[in-house]
Amino acid sequence: MTLASFRRFLLGEPLPTARAIHERLPKYLALPVFASDAISSSAYAVEEILLALVAAGAVGLHYSVGVAAAIGLLFVLVTISYRQTVYAYPAGGGAYTVAYENLGLTAALLAAAALLLDYLLTVAVSTAAGVAAIISAFPELASYRVALCVLCIAIVTSINLRGAKESGKVFAGPVYLFVTIVAAMVVVGAVRLWLHGPPAVVPSPIGPETQALGLFLLLRAFASGCAALTGIEAISNGVPSFRVPESRNAALTLVWMAVICVVLFLGITVLAQSYGIVPDEHGTETVLSKVGYTAFGSRGVLYLILQAATAMILVLAANTSFAGFPRLASILARDGFAPHQLANLGDRLVFNNGIVLLGAFSALLIAQFGGQTHKLIPLYAVGVFISFTLSQAGMVRHWWKERTRGWPVKAGVNAVGAVATAVVLLVVAYVKFTHGAWMVLLFIPLLMLIFLQISRHYRSLARVLDVQGASVPRAIRHAVVVLVPGVNRGVLPALAYAKTISPDPEAVFVEIDPRDTAELLREWGELRAGLPLTVLKSPWRSLAQPVIQYCHSLRVEKHVDMVTVIIPEFVVTHWWHRLLHNQSGLMLKLALMFEPNIVVTNVRYRPE
Repeated sequence: MTLASFRRFLLGEPLPTARAIHERLPKYLALPVFASDAISSSAYAVEEILLALVAAGAVGLHYSVGVAAAIGLLFVLVTISYRQTVYAYPAGGGAYTVAYENLGLTAALLAAAALLLDYLLTVAVSTAAGVAAIISAFPELASYRVALCVLCIAIVTSINLRGAKESGKVFAGPVYLFVTIVAAMVVVGAVRLWLHGPPAVVPSPIGPETQALGLFLLLRAFASGCAALTGIEAISNGVPSFRVPESRNAALTLVWMAVICVVLFLGITVLAQSYGIVPDEHGTETVLSKVGYTAFGSRGVLYLILQAATAMILVLAANTSFAGFPRLASILARDGFAPHQLANLGDRLVFNNGIVLLGAFSALLIAQFGGQTHKLIPLYAVGVFISFTLSQAGMVRHWWKERTRGWPVKAGVNAVGAVATAVVLLVVAYVKFTHGAWMVLLFIPLLMLIFLQISRHYRSLARVLDVQGASVPRAIRHAVVVLVPGVNRGVLPALAYAKTISPDPEAVFVEIDPRDTAELLREWGELRAGLPLTVLKSPWRSLAQPVIQYCHSLRVEKHVDMVTVIIPEFVVTHWWHRLLHNQSGLMLKLALMFEPNIVVTNVRYRPE
């Protein structure tokens, strides 16, 4: 199997540009693609609240529903605000585009840096949480945590490389299965509570009180639970991915997502408090797992389905980032703040480079933190609330400038959203600062500086390449050099090509072992090639350096502008044949490519 055929097998056949309109997502596929992160957050956000409150003992756990209710209210407020954004900016881009047009470049780059880092952390956190759910059911896999996380990231990456519609079809089943089984768990658990009341025995013992219940502890629980809000902005970033009418379909999907998330999040929290569920500080078993077997009454089929669905959606929640990160990176690249390669559409009409980049950095992050959800969570949610605040503040300015019908009400909604998310941002940053949020707050300005350096490079290059006032140069004089690795049939096409572009090409051989030179000169004489062979001695056994020095001296002696170096190259039949050759031609070509006034040409020969 060739590399090209393996690529087609893995990613599918290339799609023509004309099919882009057909690859857009209907609402039922857009929901699992863009909302899997937000929906899956209910599986671990409740646990993060309880982990914070359990420090105050049993008294602290009784406040979990109140904290979750406050987070649910914030979720609704942010959803209403973003619903207005998808109508006002149907071209997508989310917080970056809104901030760029209304708040200026600095605010836009701040929003972009915060979002890109949040997308990266989303992949790491969701994958780690998914693997934690697997380990809850199969504790013997705990020693393979990092390897399982990296494997899951690789699978999600490859699926996304197949295209947005394809990934939507793959992820739809697990997402809807998770929503169904958790909803069933909430209903069954509520009925069990109504009929039998709370259990007489607390499923897990509560440790000793280590911290008095106070405002700081409640704020810490609130900040940790705000992980439930991550992923809301993904739909506003990807409005162009929806079917026509894009804005209306995106807005409806946003509402569906909000309803599902709030219901599941509050339902799990109420059951956890009612059943007296205590989180496992060592991460052996998740809170959702404990709620599941308590609600269903056993670790039977429904419990196993819950664990399987949880593991799948947590891993696949990374898909939200794989949908948002490459698109945002492509917009930054289009505006000159990121490498232009990130704006290129791949064979399957997705931004391949952004997808691969996200997968690689996420795997590195997982390896660095050992795949532990609790180590990654403190880094989480800071970036997303920065983007929330800038997006809503930008929308206030947008309505003030546009003054369309009903603008005071719309601006008021966004203003309330901006104030609320700004307050939450301060709370999250303050509470999580010493637990790792300082790293995010450090990397965001660093990433902004990288954006500005990239933009400065592209702008300076554009000035240098500007043809304004330039004249067409005269014809270039050049000398032609053919590198002869040995006297064989592979050299003949290179010699023939050299004679077509120059009346007096030169043949050059680099002497690595002097014992081979005499035999090669004899064979060259018998070949009757019609041009002499120059031997370049290389006492240090380097191919590149003697050739580079010879080309520069040739420019001076012949008074030419450039030297064209022709390298004969064998084309092997099978990929593994390349392992049997030293690839010296490739290494030489790479070395010559960075030399000024040298042009490298390969003439390939197929032995078959």
